[in-house]
Amino acid sequence: MLAIVCPGQGSQVPGFLNPWLEDESVREQVEKLSEASKTDLAEHGTVSDEATIKDTAIAQPLIVAAGIVSAGALGVEADLYAGHSVGEITAAALSGVLSDDDAAALVGERGRLMASAAAEEDTTMAAILGGKEDEVLAAIESAGAFVANVNAPGQIVAAGSRSAVAQLLENPPARARAVELKVAGAFHTRYMGSAVEHLTRVAEGLVTQDPEKVLLTNKDGSAVEHGKVYLDLIVDQVVNPVRWDLCMAEMERQGVTGVLEVAPAGTLAGLAKRGLKSAERFTLNSPDELDAAREFAAAHAGGRTQEEGSDA
Repeated sequence: MLAIVCPGQGSQVPGFLNPWLEDESVREQVEKLSEASKTDLAEHGTVSDEATIKDTAIAQPLIVAAGIVSAGALGVEADLYAGHSVGEITAAALSGVLSDDDAAALVGERGRLMASAAAEEDTTMAAILGGKEDEVLAAIESAGAFVANVNAPGQIVAAGSRSAVAQLLENPPARARAVELKVAGAFHTRYMGSAVEHLTRVAEGLVTQDPEKVLLTNKDGSAVEHGKVYLDLIVDQVVNPVRWDLCMAEMERQGVTGVLEVAPAGTLAGLAKRGLKSAERFTLNSPDELDAAREFAAAHAGGRTQEEGSDA
């Protein structure tokens, strides 16, 4: 069973769209997504520096566009789709819940709204690596920070005021280390509250379709059957923790044997090494990898889920 997974913010690196834009059809697609998202994706994906693409308003549409064009070039249908944080919008496009243009329009607004919310207070995020989960959660609470992501065994992301996160960076929990992330705000916490009302109105104006394949939500890892419900959950996730650990648990329960991460790939494949050890992994970052990616997909696509198998 093949899962296509879509990365979130922090996965972008300078120039990562360069190899994709050598294809004229991809360049034309990026131009359309740029117009829909109101962001110059070609410029930011090729020549903008790290500081520029760290900007939430730029990073989010850039990451979603990369996922859409790399998956489009791949031309493979997965059995299951899931996205991490803003990657849920990529997954919405790949699974047919949203059109590519509507996904780009939504993520453009999401990025700008979250950037505006992040500017209201000085906030940041840090990954807590290792340690005992209960001790990590207690340390985050003690510091006055919040749990933003539970990504995998041994990786929890804290978010909050810069001073609260600094406390975790300077004094991490026992047997753990803390690493500040390349993001510009305390995402998936109450600090993003001002973005939700307007984003809700944006989402209400979009047309959704129900997914034909399994589509997981960051809320609790469950499969969502209705496109409108999935879109509502995307909006809600702006101020709620990402439970990628539960997404991986559901992938395992569904019987996923191969995880293919679309560009900019690497983060989710790394998490799968910790939380989905039974599945093989492939990271797609360049058109040069498309043939190998298609072979990987063919080896895993079309498998029955455990639920389907149990009915036999």
